[in-house]
Amino acid sequence: MKKLLLSLVMVAGLGFAASAQTEGAVNKISVGPDFLLPVGDNTNGISLGYGGSVMGEFNVAKSLNLTVSGGYISMAPEKFLKDLGATNSGVVPLKAGAKYYFGGNFYGSGELGAAIFTEKNSGTAFSYAPTIGASFSVADKSSIDLGVRYEGWSKNSTTLSFVGIRAAFAFGL
Repeated sequence: MKKLLLSLVMVAGLGFAASAQTEGAVNKISVGPDFLLPVGDNTNGISLGYGGSVMGEFNVAKSLNLTVSGGYISMAPEKFLKDLGATNSGVVPLKAGAKYYFGGNFYGSGELGAAIFTEKNSGTAFSYAPTIGASFSVADKSSIDLGVRYEGWSKNSTTLSFVGIRAAFAFGL
């Protein structure tokens, strides 16, 4: 009986250790939807941004990962512009940064990069995004990553600012 209990405890412990493999600072790739809500005075007629992104995380220290990310965001115009015939515009954000894990699954991160507008002659903006979030294991080598960020796109002395939400599924490498 003692051997059976000891075996169960060991198996449960190994299962817990295996399920925690994508929590915290480990190598992983995450994929998920992004939602951006414009904030501030300069929304340029945008009501909402939505799309998806892929992020790679590469462990460089005990609690620190370097990150690279890319995706696509569709920016929806405000109703009055939509009524005038405006359509959604696209943005491809490409960023790199760092993510620091505080005591397990909670993190803070910062990314810098470019927001490439897909419409003809729209150009590229400088992008920055500080984020707070958490990563929760759901199975061996997989987790759910939930993050909230402030994102800014600066171009020609104008900045578009957003509150962003990302809910992603992460795969351990």
